[in-house]
Amino acid sequence: MGIGVWQIVLILAIVLIIFGAGKLPKVMGDMGKGIKSFKAGINEKEEQDAGASAKTIENTTSASVSSESKDNEKDSVKS
Repeated sequence: MGIGVWQIVLILAIVLIIFGAGKLPKVMGDMGKGIKSFKAGINEKEEQDAGASAKTIENTTSASVSSESKDNEKDSVKS
């Protein structure tokens, strides 16, 4: 149930009629810039999410390490 060749041809014909042959390259260029910007925004968001996850893991790890070292200090003081 995907888009067939005839549907794509029909869509392109309608776009050509609406925008005309003169404006079509500008419209497609603007659409390409928009898609590129959208992809860059998605990648930036994923990098921010990955950085936040790494920072959370780092904080959790450092907290557990400091907790273990405190427990070890208490054990050595008791001995």
